[in-house]
Amino acid sequence: MSYEVVLDGKYYLGDLAEEITLEDSLEEIAYRANIRLTVQPGLPAIAPGQEIRISGVPYGASGMAYLLHPALVWECESERSAGSGKHLNVTAYDRTLYLSKSEDERLMPDGQTAAERLASYASGWNIPLATLPDTKIKLKRSVKRSQSIFSMILEDLKETARKGGDLYRPRMTPSGLTLVKLGGNEVVWQLESLESVSQKRTLEGAVTQVKVLGSEGSETKLSPVLAIVKGEIDKYGTLQKVLQDCAIETPAQARKAAEPLLLGLQETMSVTALDINLIRAGDMVELDGQRLFVTSVRHQLGEPGHMQLELAREAKVRRDYCG
Repeated sequence: MSYEVVLDGKYYLGDLAEEITLEDSLEEIAYRANIRLTVQPGLPAIAPGQEIRISGVPYGASGMAYLLHPALVWECESERSAGSGKHLNVTAYDRTLYLSKSEDERLMPDGQTAAERLASYASGWNIPLATLPDTKIKLKRSVKRSQSIFSMILEDLKETARKGGDLYRPRMTPSGLTLVKLGGNEVVWQLESLESVSQKRTLEGAVTQVKVLGSEGSETKLSPVLAIVKGEIDKYGTLQKVLQDCAIETPAQARKAAEPLLLGLQETMSVTALDINLIRAGDMVELDGQRLFVTSVRHQLGEPGHMQLELAREAKVRRDYCG
């Protein structure tokens, strides 16, 4: 196998790795690895909390590079059978998992950007930062009640998008935590060597009308309506979503926030193909002349490897991200 698994920076386990998969999704913050090891004499003790990394040759390049680093072992499960001996299944994540598993309460001042707030969160959890982009949009003062740090980050990124900013997601790199622009990858991979392609179209989750409410009302008074924005009602009927966000204060802001939420027929695609091990969730790829966003990816590393991708158009990704 042309991939290397290294434990604690000194134990090379690649020869014992039967299977390695890497999984990434827009719904999660951390990159996940599942590693199946053959247990043989000399295999070091492996326990949750230990440092681990996965390296490989990037698609189209030469020489090894980090694919998952820095990361830690999160879970170990051993199994033994009469026919195949003993195996150890290891689940590992990059260190942004701490931001998903940890909760806090914070008061965020007015005028900060999402990038500035990410730096604050990362500092509190001793997570190193890479260079952060300027997300530009100034965010409103926010009291973040008890919730995960990751949910706080998503709130900031959604407010950025609703106010007209770019779509971003956090991503851990060997240089540290950063924000990457969705669809901003320099190389847009053309999906070829396809094994299967399936397409799903549905009205489930469709929104054809958005009602934007102002500040919460009282026991005897409803919240004021800032705007009602209509979409493809004539075609699909009225499927209404209510949006209430304290950062929205004017009808103009309400209409601007509502428009990305309108989406009629929803289309997603599932693709299985030979592996391109550089593709991550949030990247843009090209399939049959269409440019689509990767919402999730599962790499089965090997020679040749395989990957399973979930794809969607930008309108759906933006709607899901801003909703």
